[in-house]
Amino acid sequence: MKTVHAFPSDTTAPAVVAIERESAVDAVAVDALVMAAFGPGRFAKTAERLREQSAMLSGFTIYDDGALIGSVRLWSVTSGQARGAFLGPIAVAKTIRSTGLGGKLVARCIEEARDLGLDGILLIGDPPYFERFGFKPAPKAVFSGPVNAARVMWLPLTDVSPDGPVRPVD
Repeated sequence: MKTVHAFPSDTTAPAVVAIERESAVDAVAVDALVMAAFGPGRFAKTAERLREQSAMLSGFTIYDDGALIGSVRLWSVTSGQARGAFLGPIAVAKTIRSTGLGGKLVARCIEEARDLGLDGILLIGDPPYFERFGFKPAPKAVFSGPVNAARVMWLPLTDVSPDGPVRPVD
């Protein structure tokens, strides 16, 4: 059983968290947490179509007393010559959102992408949130479905940038 320090209250994140690699036994809990965070509307999004076709590179989880409280996944993609990871979704239990756990999960994904030797991380997300990690607009990354281009971002880890269709790698 994975454990982190207990919460002082329902709206405070643990002072110390253990971010673990997602395993096959985590899949049901991760799916439930993502559904609670985003609802069934996520299935209509272009990002979900890309995830369905891509191989999962890595996933990370945070548990508290046996309950999943946070998760994130990285998916294998390319865009032009760039080999990257598509980040998301980041899901944190409703009672502890805005406590920094999402940021810890993003930081762990950045570390993983570096370890894997990828050119960068691509995502569709909130620029003010992700800019603090070094993500920049990626106007040349082209998705196969509708996306808000202002929310397409890239964290460069090499000099290679996404330039062209974003393709799943299975």
